[in-house]
Amino acid sequence: MVPLQNILFLDIETVSQYASYDGMPDEWKELWSKKAEVLLRNKENHTTESVYERAGIYAEFGKVICISCGIVQVNGNRKKLLLKSFSGDDEKGMLSSFCDMISKWAAEGNKYLCAHNGKEFDFPYLCRRMVINDVCVPAVLAISGKKPWEVNHLDTMELWKFGDFKNYTSLNLLACALGIPTPKDDIDGSMVGGIYWNSHDLPRIVHYCQKDVITVAQVYLRLNREPLIPVDNIEIK
Repeated sequence: MVPLQNILFLDIETVSQYASYDGMPDEWKELWSKKAEVLLRNKENHTTESVYERAGIYAEFGKVICISCGIVQVNGNRKKLLLKSFSGDDEKGMLSSFCDMISKWAAEGNKYLCAHNGKEFDFPYLCRRMVINDVCVPAVLAISGKKPWEVNHLDTMELWKFGDFKNYTSLNLLACALGIPTPKDDIDGSMVGGIYWNSHDLPRIVHYCQKDVITVAQVYLRLNREPLIPVDNIEIK
């Protein structure tokens, strides 16, 4: 097992670059229409405009509005989870601040990143948005030219699959199956875009993102037969 203090748990929240399909420049409307052709297959009562709510999951059409991170401090048998978030409308500034932090953190020792479905979503999405924003991709995130065993990325969904690649298991489902208590929330991932564009309630989104980081960390501990971290030992920096 990787030393817990060498793992940074993370989760990101993303939204579309524009509040609605109508708000996109004509060039982007045309590009989204081509992308939407795939999304509209076998979907009745949907249009190019109506599926734009899914634009946020594609790095070319979306943007990152929140990155929440968690690091475990170990002191004997006592563990503490420290949380820190980067959020805002200035995506380039936010990504730059996150990169500065993660580069300093990963400068010494063999450090790892861990997210749920991180290898398919969080890690590549962050890298793509960094490239688009002309932000240097930190070494711990970059995988180009590395051999598989040199990539220090952990994925709780991949760990749960045990080699089975047929199904997607959500973080909430996995936590429930493992008996990990997760606090009830008033929102879910599908609502983030609407909350951002309609009420611009970033604190609410950050709070939701941080709770996912906590759950990822607890799931990782449970998968490795480690005691969970008590709520009283979770601290927001």
